[in-house]
Amino acid sequence: MTRPSAGSSRSGKPLRIAAIAAASILIALLWVVLSSAAGFAVEIDPNAPTPPSDPVAPVDPGQGGFGVSINGPDGTPSSAIVTLIGITLLAVAPALLIMTTSFTKIFVVLAMARNALSLPAIPPNQVLAGLALFLSFFVMQPVLAQVNELGIQPYLAGQLDASQAFEAGVAPLRDWMLSFTREEDLALMTRAAGLPNPADPSAVDLWTLIPAFVISELRSAFIIGFVVFVPFLVIDLVVSAVLMSMGMMMLPPVMISLPFKILLFILVDGWGLLATTLVSSYRGG
Repeated sequence: MTRPSAGSSRSGKPLRIAAIAAASILIALLWVVLSSAAGFAVEIDPNAPTPPSDPVAPVDPGQGGFGVSINGPDGTPSSAIVTLIGITLLAVAPALLIMTTSFTKIFVVLAMARNALSLPAIPPNQVLAGLALFLSFFVMQPVLAQVNELGIQPYLAGQLDASQAFEAGVAPLRDWMLSFTREEDLALMTRAAGLPNPADPSAVDLWTLIPAFVISELRSAFIIGFVVFVPFLVIDLVVSAVLMSMGMMMLPPVMISLPFKILLFILVDGWGLLATTLVSSYRGG
């Protein structure tokens, strides 16, 4: 009988070790799969199913929801409403300043005086607008005080609602504009709006009064501007005649007459005279 060699026994031992390792790995994988399946298993409740609940009635919308409070607890306007009104007034302030105050007339007169001096850009528009703005404040201060006393303060105190405060506050401004508006311009704007002529000028609608007031202000501004232009026009004519007589036809008359215009304007205190005349034209209106 032949005995197995030592080399063959040594070569079979690693094969058995590999087989045992592979079997161990398979057993471990099988255990992991089974434990995972057990974790995802759904438990079935042996109890009977619960009957459905009764339907719930819808909630009345009036018992909740979103709302905006216009007035505060004490009846005064809330801070949000006051802020909203302030922002709105700031947005329309330029239009109100031009259409319902003396600003338009004052600015036009100052601009025409500048053109009469043959200085189309000096002083600049910003300076003229600022001067016209402050002169308008001087003219409108009594009217604005009445608007604040009759309309704004009662509304902030909760004594008047918004519509009542508007009617009470606009009354002084309306009377002031009416005192400086010609009846011819009122009739013109009334016909343009297709409305019948009112028996009393005070019965004219506010939206008809405002454009009529602007036209009257422009007419007054052009009258004052004509008076301002005449003396400077005389200086231009005299300078032109002198240059023609001297045969200096190629020399621009404006270049020679400008110093004389400025000198005359300074001697008569032109800006002060214009400011005094414009403000005084609204006194006792």
